[in-house]
Amino acid sequence: MTIDRVSAPVLSALRRSTLTRHTAGAVVAIVALYFLTTAVGPYRDLQIAQAAYLTCAVAGLTVLTGLGGQISLGHGAFMAVGAYTAALVIGNWGWPLAAVLAAAAGVTAVAGVVVGAVAARLHGPYLAGATLAFAVGLPGLANYKPLTDELGGQNGLTLVPPIPPAGLGETFPLERWQAWISCLGAVITLFLLANLTRGRFGRTLRASRDDEIAAALSGVRVARLRITATVVSAACAGLGGGLLAVVATLAAPGAFPLTLSLQLIAAIIIGGLGSLPGAVWGALILVYVPTWASDLSTSSGLSHNIASNLPLAIYGLVLIVVTLAFPRGLQGGLRDIGGAVRRRARTRRDRAPGPRGSAPSDTSGPTTTHPGGADEATPDKAGARPDDRGDAGGRGERLRR
Repeated sequence: MTIDRVSAPVLSALRRSTLTRHTAGAVVAIVALYFLTTAVGPYRDLQIAQAAYLTCAVAGLTVLTGLGGQISLGHGAFMAVGAYTAALVIGNWGWPLAAVLAAAAGVTAVAGVVVGAVAARLHGPYLAGATLAFAVGLPGLANYKPLTDELGGQNGLTLVPPIPPAGLGETFPLERWQAWISCLGAVITLFLLANLTRGRFGRTLRASRDDEIAAALSGVRVARLRITATVVSAACAGLGGGLLAVVATLAAPGAFPLTLSLQLIAAIIIGGLGSLPGAVWGALILVYVPTWASDLSTSSGLSHNIASNLPLAIYGLVLIVVTLAFPRGLQGGLRDIGGAVRRRARTRRDRAPGPRGSAPSDTSGPTTTHPGGADEATPDKAGARPDDRGDAGGRGERLRR
C-alpha cells in the first residue's frame, strides 16, 4: 500500500472534520446572535450590525495582510465600491437584498482584480503607497462632475430601508432586521474564509508570505496567488460596504475617509494578524471605542475639540497596549492565557495525591505479580540492601519449616 493511498483517506477525514467543526461553529454563532439581538434594544442592534459589516471587511483584510503579507491601505475604498454598488442596484433596479449584496461583492471583486494586478508587482512601502492613493482618490470620484448625477455628489445616494418580512409582524423593529442581515453576512464570510484558509489556498498563501522565492521554486505562482488573495479580500470588503449602505441607508464619500482604512489596519493588528476570530475582536473595538469615548467625554465635561479626537487617541492607546502586552493580538493573547491555565491545571492534577487510604507506589524496581494477586516491587541487584536480603532469607527459612 503506497503513501498516497494511506494519506488520501486521512486528508479526506481531516477535511470532513474541519468542515463539520466550522459548520457547528457557524450554527452556534447564529443561534447566539439571534438571542443577543432579541435581548437588546434598537440602538444596541445597530451597534451589532455595525460590528458585523466591519467584521466582513476586517476578515478580508486579515487574509490579505495577515496570511499573505500584503499591506493594503485601500480597503476603505473597497467598502465604498460595495456601498455605491448596492445603492445603485437598489435605486435603479430594485433587486432582492441577497442579489444586491452579491452584486456588491462581485463588482468589488472585479475592482480587486485591477488592484491585485498592481499589487502583484509591488512590495512593502510601494504597495502601501499605491493602495493609499487608491483609498484617497476613489471616494473623490463622487464629486467628479460627469458622475455627480449618478453618484449623488457630496451628499451621496440615499437607500430605501430594507422592509422586514411580513411574517415577522408589522411591529418588528427595523434595527433588529438590519442586525440579522449583517450578522448572517458576517457568519457566512467567516465560514467561507475559515474553510478557504485551511485548504491549499491558505497553505500556499502562508508559504509565499514566509519565503516568496522558496514558494516560487516549489511551483507556487506567487503573482496569481496574490491577485486571488486581493480579489477575495476585496469581495469581503465589498460585502461589508454593501451591508453598511443597507444599515445606514446611505452611500456617501464622507462615510469612507482615509481614517477608515487605517482603522481596519489597526483592527487586524489589535485582533491578531492572520486570525479570523481576531477580526471579530478588532471589529468590536472599532464599534465600541467611539461609544466609550463619548461616555468618557460626557462624564468628564471635555471640550468639543478634545471629544472629537478622543476616539483616535483611544485607538492608538489600545494599539500600543495590545502590541506590548500581546504581540500576537487579543486572540493570540487569549490562546496564550488559556494554554497557561491548562498547563497549570495539568501540573496540579499530576502533583495531587492518590485516593485516600492507598499506599504510595514503590518505583525502586520492576514489579512482580505473586499468586496471591498482589503486586510487589522487586529490587534489583544493585539496589538490594543487606536488610532486604536478610528479610528474604528469613521468609525462606520460615517456609522450609
